[in-house]
Amino acid sequence: MPESRRLRRMTERIVVVGAALLDGGRLLAARRSAPPELAGRWELPGGKVEPGERPEAALVRELREELGVDAEPVERVPGEWPLRPPYVLQVWTASLRPGSAAPAPLEDHDELRWLTPDRIWDVPWLDQDVPAVREVLTRLGTRTR
Repeated sequence: MPESRRLRRMTERIVVVGAALLDGGRLLAARRSAPPELAGRWELPGGKVEPGERPEAALVRELREELGVDAEPVERVPGEWPLRPPYVLQVWTASLRPGSAAPAPLEDHDELRWLTPDRIWDVPWLDQDVPAVREVLTRLGTRTR
């Protein structure tokens, strides 16, 4: 592979969007069922941004695919968190649109929980989601651990 192409591939990054889906002061957490090394840990639902797709559009699509909901991105949470290369996590707060179905675990998850701020740390979050969850709580004016 030519050096310039190899360097370009090394610096490329793929954005994974995560949703801090909020409802009535609660945050939705999703428990992974796959892959095996992540199963049983909790995350903010979401997924990869496809080539040519805007992150906000990817967030709406991923929430529809994974949870069966119609959601609306509200604002980007400051920060970006590294996942395994070349992936990085970006998080948006989001809300359910009026008339949306209730969230249900359709893909890669086996349980969902609406967590109040005092229960946020009751679940074992994926390591890469912990700083994003802290940032979401800070933006909500809630004490983080």
